[in-house]
Amino acid sequence: MSASTYPMLDVEIALDIVLAQSAPLPAVRLPLQAARTHILADAVYAATPLPPFPASVKDGYAVVAADGPGEYPVIGAVTAGRLADFTVTPGNVAYITTGAPLPPGADAVVMVEETEAFRLAAVDGYTKQMVRIHTSVQPGADVRPIGFDMAAGQMLLPAGVRLGAAELGLLATAGLTAVSVHPAPRVAVLSTGDELAEPGAKLAPGQIYDSNRATLIAAATAAGGDVIDLGIAGDSPDALEAAVQRGLERADVLLTSGGVSMGNLDLIKPLLDRIGVVHFGRLRMKPGKPCTFATVMYAGRQRLVFALPGNPVSSLVTFYLLGAPALRQLAGWREPRWPRVQVMLSQALPLDAYRPEYHRAAIRWDATLHAGSGGFVAESTGNQASSRLLSMRSANALLELPQGEGILAAGSMVTALLIGEIA
Repeated sequence: MSASTYPMLDVEIALDIVLAQSAPLPAVRLPLQAARTHILADAVYAATPLPPFPASVKDGYAVVAADGPGEYPVIGAVTAGRLADFTVTPGNVAYITTGAPLPPGADAVVMVEETEAFRLAAVDGYTKQMVRIHTSVQPGADVRPIGFDMAAGQMLLPAGVRLGAAELGLLATAGLTAVSVHPAPRVAVLSTGDELAEPGAKLAPGQIYDSNRATLIAAATAAGGDVIDLGIAGDSPDALEAAVQRGLERADVLLTSGGVSMGNLDLIKPLLDRIGVVHFGRLRMKPGKPCTFATVMYAGRQRLVFALPGNPVSSLVTFYLLGAPALRQLAGWREPRWPRVQVMLSQALPLDAYRPEYHRAAIRWDATLHAGSGGFVAESTGNQASSRLLSMRSANALLELPQGEGILAAGSMVTALLIGEIA
């Protein structure tokens, strides 16, 4: 009986090996509109202050604070986007709108709710609008001073930040039109095996439809990859090597599925051993034990290769555990690992006596747990066979069940990796 030459590694050790080989990709410069979800490569600093002038916080009247309550002529108006062509002197006020520059001479704003425009009056030979000020204010009241929101030279965003709506808005506020980010890793996806047919094609005897490629393409895209579909390679050494070479030429990461066990037609590991460095070829986990990781130098740059098992669930689970964190690190994420939470089991679950298991589950928040403090509850997705892709449907977590005998009782607490959104 043949025995594998690859030692069986714990998943956490394997992940450390993968991340050690996954240096962030060199930065590129993208326009803001194209930079959403990318990771900032360099810190960004404000070149100018915001606001660049003292600005009114509210609609109201620009005043000399020392004047206090009383009736005053309105000598002009200043609106957002325009500078006043007059000076506010003691005993006079000016109408001002939110965001407008404070006119020279004024040192405070009285909001319009504390005023009353009441009549026209003759002042210094001119007919002017009058306003009654009902309240006293301190100098600086309802005025944003220069640099209140953003000082010149202030760091706006540190390197490593993921750019979302607020971050892009902040960059636009600073006047930027482009930014330095880590690019999305290019990911080539290849299915292997003579038994596979394209969905929609007529199945020959002994064939099944290829589901792994569609699954991995979607998962890699969701993890931030720019995906290239390499199709299906049959169980021929020449065809397989040609397909792998196409992936290495075009992508930063190659995902294959199938051909990593110990049968006569499991050709991936020998190929990777010949053209690159196989870092591990077996994992102490269920499902996905034959998962393989290699690095290959191509055109002067290192490529990452994840040779995933052929069973659909094994393929997807091992991608979540190893491939997705690698893609995140290539894209510049500061913490590429999935977040962990503690969850309570809603039902008893059997343990595996030989390997830890990553059990697919749907978790939800239950506000009644822990004497009203709340907590997460996990419900199994059912039959966990590695061929049964239905066990991934609706799963937003992988429960980390320890190796052991017997069962974990309902109500037991276990850790879970969050791989999806919590409804």
